[in-house]
Amino acid sequence: MIDVLPTVLTVLALAGAAYAGLLIALNKALLPLTPLTKGLVGTLAVLEVGLFVQAVAGLAALPGLDREIQTWSFVGYLLGPLVIVPVGVAWAGGERTRWSAGVLVVACLSVPVMILRLGQIWAGHA
Repeated sequence: MIDVLPTVLTVLALAGAAYAGLLIALNKALLPLTPLTKGLVGTLAVLEVGLFVQAVAGLAALPGLDREIQTWSFVGYLLGPLVIVPVGVAWAGGERTRWSAGVLVVACLSVPVMILRLGQIWAGHA
C-alpha cells in the first residue's frame, strides 16, 4: 500500500465534510451547481480518484503479502468508500434542500473511519 495515501484521503474527506457543513450553514443545496457547490463536487471527485488508486494498490499488494490478514474484510474496506462517495453524491443530487449537503457530510465522515479500519486490518489487528 502507498503509505501517505490514507492520510491524504482522510484530509480530503474531512475537507469535503467541512465544505458540505458550510453549505448546510449557508442553507444551500448541492443542486443546482453553483461556483460554491462545484468546489465540493470537485473535492469529492479528487477523493474518489484517490480512493480508486488506494483500492488498486491494496488489491495489487494482497498476493505478495507475507502475513495473514482478514482478506475479505480488507477488500470490503477497500471497495466500500468507492461506493459510499458516489452513492452519497447521487442521493444528494436527488435532494433539493440544504440537507443534500448533510448526506455528503455523512458520506465524507464515513471515509476516514473506513480508512482507519483498513489500516488496522493491514497492520494485522483484528
